[in-house]
Amino acid sequence: MEKDRPLILVTNDDGFEAAGIWALVEAVLPHGEVVIITPDGPRSAMGHAITMNVPLRIREFESPNGIKYYRTNGTPSDCVKLGQRVVLRDRKIDLVVSGINHGSNSSASLLYSGTMAAAIEASFEGIPAIGFSLLDYSEKADFTAAKIIADYVVKKALAHPFPEHICLNVNIPKSPIEGINGIKITKQAHGYWHEDMVEREDAFGRPYYWLTGHLVTKDCDENACQCALDNHYVSIQPVQFDMTAYKHINDFKYLEQWKITKE
Repeated sequence: MEKDRPLILVTNDDGFEAAGIWALVEAVLPHGEVVIITPDGPRSAMGHAITMNVPLRIREFESPNGIKYYRTNGTPSDCVKLGQRVVLRDRKIDLVVSGINHGSNSSASLLYSGTMAAAIEASFEGIPAIGFSLLDYSEKADFTAAKIIADYVVKKALAHPFPEHICLNVNIPKSPIEGINGIKITKQAHGYWHEDMVEREDAFGRPYYWLTGHLVTKDCDENACQCALDNHYVSIQPVQFDMTAYKHINDFKYLEQWKITKE
């Protein structure tokens, strides 16, 4: 235990072998005591899935450079639950950071993201949390600029209290640090995934399917996340888990006209 240093839980959805999580660990190590809990393999696009139908297991390991970390058969959301209720159950977690994801979690991707599910899970419990994503899907992605951004954002986050039940969705352009124009606080762009199911056959002639697609963004608002990224800015979007469409509540008041018929 490192006395008086912030306790930072690091997780991701790409698994312990992903370069992104070790880049994030390197970025946050100067800022506190770091505990790492990851899925034991890729869990991308799992959204806020949790494990309820099989036993949830967790094991401790040590990296070649001597850093201890934990692996679980669970999801990114499970990693946060295990961190709070098992590994660190007697301690206060000061910050949860998730990522650095290989690929964007802007626009509609936020809803599918395991990276952001971990951050949102922490915000359920009132723990400040940040999800980091780099707009580069390559296994050989260069995280140099992303580490600089993560270092800056984590340092600022630890110095400024978060509003209750709010987390941050940080998306970083694929660019050297010199090519990033700055940081913008953004809103979620209106977009959707244009998808297709590609049918193929296995060796026995039986059909199987691969989901393919690409993100279509319909929001050109300069305050939207995708616009910031397109213009080489880091997008930081405050995220809440309350998904109520407040401005449309009155649009559905007509449904309250239903009455029980009594004989």
